[in-house]
Amino acid sequence: MKKIVILGCENSHANTFLGYIRDIKKFSDVEVVGVYSHELPAMEKLNAEFGVKIMDTYDEMVGKVDGVVITARHGNNHYKYAKPYIETGVPMFIDKPITISEEEAVEFMRLCRDNGVRVTGGSCLKYVDVIQKLKNEVENNVGGKTLGGFLRAPVSMNNEHGGFYFYSQHLAEMVMEAFGNYPNYVKADVNGDAISVLFSYNNYNVSAMFVDGNYVYYASRHSEEGYTGESFPIDGSSKCFYVEFDEFYELLQGGNQKVSYEDFISPVFVLNAIKRAINSGEKEIVKDYKL
Repeated sequence: MKKIVILGCENSHANTFLGYIRDIKKFSDVEVVGVYSHELPAMEKLNAEFGVKIMDTYDEMVGKVDGVVITARHGNNHYKYAKPYIETGVPMFIDKPITISEEEAVEFMRLCRDNGVRVTGGSCLKYVDVIQKLKNEVENNVGGKTLGGFLRAPVSMNNEHGGFYFYSQHLAEMVMEAFGNYPNYVKADVNGDAISVLFSYNNYNVSAMFVDGNYVYYASRHSEEGYTGESFPIDGSSKCFYVEFDEFYELLQGGNQKVSYEDFISPVFVLNAIKRAINSGEKEIVKDYKL
């Protein structure tokens, strides 16, 4: 039996993952031995529904578990919750945003690398079929070379969970999964409820639109011969949530980490560039970093 904890269980991922463990035979060898949140009602709700132990502190299970799931709503809590467990080397699922701070992201991944902690997580929307299709088209020049793209997703600018950073990794990571982790620079323009963002790559630009509080998702790619694009719904039953938990499950079984530590934290640097661009109204370079 693989024992895990869920830290920051106020996020709906906690309910979803606990449901998978309870209801899906493949995951029946996983036991959640504790949940933690700074919001007591969130822990009490999961205790009532799933019978999981309410933890008094986020670090009380250090050395007693085989894996850690971190799903706190506020990205500033992710590294804090993870840090006590890193020296034990257990695999970790880290929800979006990985962190808010660029400096913290580098320190976080250095420690994970140096302690052999295998990581997965970020936005599950990178696993959506449409995004994976576009990624394949970009990599294989389907319909000729890529000329650009357009993506749309929600954002939440006013909240208690980090403002812009709370929800924005979904759109950023969809762009990065399909078109490349490392745009050279970004530009942003705020007009009403929408934020238009330009991601500039070496040979093409990708346009994106955050819309505050509007839950429409769309992705497209333009090539020499035409375009591919469609909207897609996201709700609690979307299979991308299963895919991300299954990837964490494979780490629990001893599987290999699928992305480099550098790639894993690349959205942190893109999001910070976008935030700077929103504030400045100017082109903002995506900062280089090394682990």
